[in-house]
Amino acid sequence: MNHLLAKSVMRRLISGGGSIRSASPAPSLTIFRVVTDSATMRRESLVYVRGGGVELMKRMMSSEAVKVTEEKKEVKEEKKKSESNVVASSYWGVARPRITKEDGTEWPWNCFMPWETYQADLSIDLGKHHVPKTFLDKVAYKTVKLLRIPTDVFFQRRYGCRAMMLETVAAVPGMVGGMLLHLRSLRKFQQSGGWIKALLEEAENERMHLMTMVELVKPKWYERFLVLTVQGVFFNAFFVLYMMSPKVAHRVVGYLEEEAIHSYTEYLKDIESGAIENVPAPAIAIDYWRLPKDAKLKDVITVIRADEAHHRDVNHFASDIHFQGKELRDAPAPLGYH
Repeated sequence: MNHLLAKSVMRRLISGGGSIRSASPAPSLTIFRVVTDSATMRRESLVYVRGGGVELMKRMMSSEAVKVTEEKKEVKEEKKKSESNVVASSYWGVARPRITKEDGTEWPWNCFMPWETYQADLSIDLGKHHVPKTFLDKVAYKTVKLLRIPTDVFFQRRYGCRAMMLETVAAVPGMVGGMLLHLRSLRKFQQSGGWIKALLEEAENERMHLMTMVELVKPKWYERFLVLTVQGVFFNAFFVLYMMSPKVAHRVVGYLEEEAIHSYTEYLKDIESGAIENVPAPAIAIDYWRLPKDAKLKDVITVIRADEAHHRDVNHFASDIHFQGKELRDAPAPLGYH
């Protein structure tokens, strides 16, 4: 019965009819929707069949009104999106200009800019080693070797986690040294010879190593706690050491970098043997080191190892300057030496 009634209603709608009365009662509620479109008008007709009668409700809506409503909605969404990208009020006039890559796409990073990126020098000699001769050199060397024992026991061949831990420590000396040289320069009204910037560059470079490793290795809660503990202890210990003897402090860092080269070499061996999957390189690493778009984990570890070799040279060089009885500002700083 409802089926026949629906067909009757459809015919009346097409012919432009008004309301219809049913000859027999309908046991349930049935809803029919009829939609007709034209160039300027949209018509929706809802037909309700209820309790023995048919009520016809016609709702007229202009297509132009629908279009305006949709446009307003789009404008509102775009405005909301643009407002979410605003960091602070434009009243202060502090805003980063639009920066693009070489291919014209927008630069995606706030932590570093295109002019801070570089291609690592892979030709550096990885096998260099400072042979400890003086008593202080031997103390520094033995200290680093002792520090490696608990690291080997805890991480074993989990080189991803080891590298993450290593970088949280490796980024500390440059910051401490740069900070203390900065304060010394202020106290004595002296130039630093560029060494403040050189050491802070080293700290920033090590931090970028960490940001890359975090993309590759997701640290667990106990590893984060370990990082917090080790960083707190190492920062204060290195701060005191640098205050007491900068030449020993730089020598310690030089030997730490030698150990880092060894660790990354072992990391590469596991990648080449298939023990560690050679996954695609993170986007942040591709942009920071100007790597090819199809770069892999092996490429990332290779450039990081080259960076560590440069840091080794810088810190052994700084220690040699102090051992010669001179100050760092007496020798030009190796700025931009990655």
